[in-house]
Amino acid sequence: MQRRGAVTAEQTGGYAFGALGAGTKLAFPQGTVFGEPWIRLGAHCIIGEQVTLTAGLMPDLDLGPDPILTLGDGVVIGRGSHVVADTTVRIGSDVYMGPYVYITSTNHSYDDPHEPVGRQWPRMEPVEIGPGCWIGTGAVILPGARLGRNVVVAAGAVVRGTVPDHAVVAGAPARTVRTWDEEAGWQPPLRTPAPRPIPTDVTPEQLIALSGLEDTP
Repeated sequence: MQRRGAVTAEQTGGYAFGALGAGTKLAFPQGTVFGEPWIRLGAHCIIGEQVTLTAGLMPDLDLGPDPILTLGDGVVIGRGSHVVADTTVRIGSDVYMGPYVYITSTNHSYDDPHEPVGRQWPRMEPVEIGPGCWIGTGAVILPGARLGRNVVVAAGAVVRGTVPDHAVVAGAPARTVRTWDEEAGWQPPLRTPAPRPIPTDVTPEQLIALSGLEDTP
């Protein structure tokens, strides 16, 4: 059922996305999806179960000639996440998200103290997430947010405003807790050594063989 219900470029499931790149898959069951003609998904993206992707305030609107929600190549969105693009949301290539992330270009307004908040016209600001970012579980990216390249957003953070390249942000509201530059490296310094990459001369067959080994005392 999950394989048959997944959405791909070859198996669109009735969705008419503005673009759906090669190797991209939306897992079954999908969440709420509308405004597909204004949604462009790059190649080799992985969209988890129950992920909401919307363009425009409601279905069946004519949003003009330009895309509203754009994902680069290799984007991963964890299960139960929401990307709500009432105005422009751009997510760069190789952005990874944990589950239950919420990204929105719209926020409720409460200018009139006598009118129910839900009936007041919302405020909208574009959102941009640079390539290579990691967004942790349950993070919220608010309207107007601009994340640079390779930004780390801690789980549960609430992000607004501009975040520079190679920053780590945490908290609600989010604040910068670590930065990087060419001369000083990470500040404050990382507390653990960098993982050792797999040697380039190791073959897939050797890795498969290693996975079958039992730990020895």
